[in-house]
Amino acid sequence: MITSISIKNVATYDANGVYLEDLQRINFIYGANGTGKTVLSNLLANGADPLFSHCEVSWQQDRALQTLVYNKRFRERHFGKGSIEGVFTLGEDTRENMALIREREGKLAEIMKAGTQTREVLDKLEEQRKTEENSFKEEAWRRVYKRYEEDFKEAFKGVAQKEKLKKRLLDGFGENTEPDSFDELKGRAETIFGEPPRSISSLEPVSVDGLEMMEAIEADACWSGKIIGKSDVDIAGLIQRLEMNDWVNQGRALLQEDATCPFCQQPTITEDFRRKLGDYFDESFTRAIGNVRRLGDEYGELADDLLDELTQKEADERRNQETKLDIERFSSQVKILAEQLAANKERISNKQKEPSRVIEMTSTRESLRRINDLIGMANEEIKKHNVIVENYGLEKQRLIAAIWRYLVEEYREEMERYHERMKALQIDIGACEKEREEKRREYRVIKGEIEKLNSSITSVQPTIDKMNRTLRQFGFLNFEIVPSPAIPNHYQLQRENRELAEESLSEGEVTFVTFLYFMHLAKGSTNKAEMPGEKVLVVDDPISSLDSMILSVVSTLLKDVINELRKNQGNEGNIRQLILLTHNVSFHKEVSFTTSGKRKDGAYWVLRKNGKISTIESFKEKNPIRTSYELLWRELRNKDRNSSVTIQNTMRRIIENYFKILGKYENDDELVAKFPNKEEQEICRSLLSWINDGSHHIPDDLFIESREDITDRYFKVFEDIFKHTNQEGHYRMMMDSDSE
Repeated sequence: MITSISIKNVATYDANGVYLEDLQRINFIYGANGTGKTVLSNLLANGADPLFSHCEVSWQQDRALQTLVYNKRFRERHFGKGSIEGVFTLGEDTRENMALIREREGKLAEIMKAGTQTREVLDKLEEQRKTEENSFKEEAWRRVYKRYEEDFKEAFKGVAQKEKLKKRLLDGFGENTEPDSFDELKGRAETIFGEPPRSISSLEPVSVDGLEMMEAIEADACWSGKIIGKSDVDIAGLIQRLEMNDWVNQGRALLQEDATCPFCQQPTITEDFRRKLGDYFDESFTRAIGNVRRLGDEYGELADDLLDELTQKEADERRNQETKLDIERFSSQVKILAEQLAANKERISNKQKEPSRVIEMTSTRESLRRINDLIGMANEEIKKHNVIVENYGLEKQRLIAAIWRYLVEEYREEMERYHERMKALQIDIGACEKEREEKRREYRVIKGEIEKLNSSITSVQPTIDKMNRTLRQFGFLNFEIVPSPAIPNHYQLQRENRELAEESLSEGEVTFVTFLYFMHLAKGSTNKAEMPGEKVLVVDDPISSLDSMILSVVSTLLKDVINELRKNQGNEGNIRQLILLTHNVSFHKEVSFTTSGKRKDGAYWVLRKNGKISTIESFKEKNPIRTSYELLWRELRNKDRNSSVTIQNTMRRIIENYFKILGKYENDDELVAKFPNKEEQEICRSLLSWINDGSHHIPDDLFIESREDITDRYFKVFEDIFKHTNQEGHYRMMMDSDSE
């Protein structure tokens, strides 16, 4: 059954709307004309209408039942077409088939119960699966996206949402390849994901010719040999014994033309001595000295040029933001080479000064090899870089694929656990769905059997017979319901002379016939093969006439439904709930009457319209309407909930009801004359105006031009009317009533 109704943003219901909760099996909603009753019944009749997009109807256990609504639209739809669609109900001689149907229906109920239980298990499994998916998504977002977002931002384009990230990871789960390292991927990402890369020129290595020349000079034998004079000259023994070969050679350059020694300044230099010096330092000595000087000069030039080249290369690459050269290692090797070259140049200088000295040159071959290796490694990276430049789009795709292989492998353990959990859940879900489908198949088979049995035992004739008996029972003897001769399974209204009676019926007769049809439709079906299903009945203002007989018979029919609902608290009968809406106080009082005081199976509401906005008040199981007269006083006590026009009309009805029966007074003019000023006299005359006419001639929305304080003035005059007629005690009693 319906448990709650929310209606807003339609007709007189504003954005706040009204909310009916804790609906019972029997529900009474009272409201004057124009308060929004029909809008409410239309919502229950067709909640899918876009007009009700902001409204909601909630059902017990989310199980919606067929809702049958009696309102103006129902009357228009089923009356005035010449024939009425027949209602199929059970005949009198169908006991055996009915037993079979009840047995099948019991089986259907068991299947539905089992299906509901399976659905509940399935819902729990689905919820568990959803929880697992959300947990996986949150963890993947934290451990994959957030962790690598800065380094691999370009690779996350298009998957920067939790659901898409989950799908991308799971798509790669089936692959099982060895990924590249994080550092390698990051390096490639810095190149490819940054500004579009440009080609880089290769670095020139140290010249091979230069390397060979330096290696040859460093390995020359002149450095390891002593350069001295001839040993077969008689002065050679002394010179070599005293190891003053270099000193004598330097002094030889200082000899003058005379005989004076440049060292001791004595006349010891003879021509014979000059000849012996010349023989000692012969042409071979001179060539060796020249070779040392030449190689030393060449080595110095080569070393200086090489250092200049390498120093410039280092400076250039330090400024190059895209350099592929390992600058720090390169700089270290250049410094080592510079130190080696400086040491060798120092040794060569010493050799040139002292030709007889033996020196050992440091080989720069290994340092130069390392420098060239670093340049070669840089050129390999440059080559890779330039390949990327040439194939930028393809390389970008390859890098993104490589990054995702890495991310999948990083998260593989968690994905394996997730996969196992989801696999187990899917097995359970599949089993439940298989069981549910099997129950559905059983349901369809048994449902078909029931429909076949129904087709053999249902007919429109039992409904015709019952409706005619009801018509005669309530004194409608001048017409009856007969099968339509033109349309199978339809009815017609026919008089005794066989003329069609539809167009000549009174308003009360039309009301009774359409409502009688509605009541039989509630317990039957317009489908021959369909047994009456569970229904919710909504009855909206069935009494529009003042005919007391119609009020009585409609009340009687509805009270039968109410008694059946109260009696069948279980699943007996097909009517599960009644929602009655009315503006007629007498009808409300009649149909809601119970001899047992407050009951827990009924709920009461009063629908009001203050200004242009509908509001509702719940009275739970307490009936707010004991008599129509008491209701009128209650409306005055709740004046803040009603418009001034409604309050004025309510005052008129109270005066009409009370003073017609009990509170007599002389005449209108004498009563009006008791008021001291013209305004109060006019208000008094306005309030007395309905006594002779009857309240039903004045509409609820009667407009009276007034000031803002008119309601208070009407209350004062209304109270004074009771004072001037010596009925003040009655006024006090009704205004102070705690019967609410």
